[in-house]
Amino acid sequence: MTRQIGRSGGSALPLPRSVDVARLAGVSQKTVSRVFNDEPYVSADVRQRVLDAAEQLGYRLNNAARALASGRTRSIGVVSLGTALYGPASLLMGIERAARNTGYAIRVVNTVEGDPAGAAGAVDSLLDQGVDGIVISEPIDEGPASLRVDVPVLVFGAPPAFVAPTVVTAGIDSRLMARMATEHLLDLGHTTVHHIAGPQRWYDARDRMEGWRAALAARGLDAPPVVEGDWSAASGYTVGRELASDNNVTAVFAANDDMAIGLVRALVEAGRRVPDDVSVVGFDDIPVAAYVNPPLTTVRQLFDAVAEDGLNLLVHAIEKPQDPLPPAADLPVDLIIRASTAPPPPRTTPARGRRQPLA
Repeated sequence: MTRQIGRSGGSALPLPRSVDVARLAGVSQKTVSRVFNDEPYVSADVRQRVLDAAEQLGYRLNNAARALASGRTRSIGVVSLGTALYGPASLLMGIERAARNTGYAIRVVNTVEGDPAGAAGAVDSLLDQGVDGIVISEPIDEGPASLRVDVPVLVFGAPPAFVAPTVVTAGIDSRLMARMATEHLLDLGHTTVHHIAGPQRWYDARDRMEGWRAALAARGLDAPPVVEGDWSAASGYTVGRELASDNNVTAVFAANDDMAIGLVRALVEAGRRVPDDVSVVGFDDIPVAAYVNPPLTTVRQLFDAVAEDGLNLLVHAIEKPQDPLPPAADLPVDLIIRASTAPPPPRTTPARGRRQPLA
């Protein structure tokens, strides 16, 4: 089993009801209903008291209230980082494709890197639209956050802290995948493996570094110093120029394929042959990975399969909240071995210099 799936929510507080709003505002429940449905015959003062009470209690307004009265909206909200990077973009496309088979519409709100309140604001926006469930695909640690969600939630990766009635987590463990990539290089005979890490604000970058360290530790090896890139081929190239000057470097695991491709370019320019002198493994199996020179050994992410399995679990939690979650699908971890990896070059003993005659 390679996925992490669970359900939590025992600490969720009781959700406020319209009767609670009515009691706090000092009006009838019918008046609360009239305010939320924008009906006439409600004075401006009473309307404002109801809205203030609703805000104080955290009671959801507008579409969410109507959805509670009329049934499900058959829509799922998705919080996703707005980026063209291959991993987040591919997962979002996988979610959209998988949704077609569930009968639920998808409503996407993109967040912006560097905005600590982005995820919270996105969740609030989706809840106000009355979605039946929420998917959180937020790969970056933006610092402490606290969200209150009153519908089932599916999480890919590590989410901000929140309270929800049901939480389902899904995804193939990046630590396991990174460990497999590192073990492949060690099994070829390399005495150690260097690592180009992704930016450490990203949960996946941390997990991949942890998997690399774990593989080395399991063989009794100390981890070489980590060099951090920014996911781009340019950063892999910059790091590669440094690594190329160290003849002790014979194997490198890069946290994504773009950085691996930049690394290969730098090594070749410096006269280090790949894989004869240095083996390189990437992560993701981007479409171009099979066509670079040499074709790149990498770990393949099954974005469509992960998205489909996660959405099926979320729909189950929405439609059958009292039933246990079905068994997790057994998704494989695919190491795609191509021509960028090989056994290390044989170690040569430096030639002895001639003995100089004594003066």
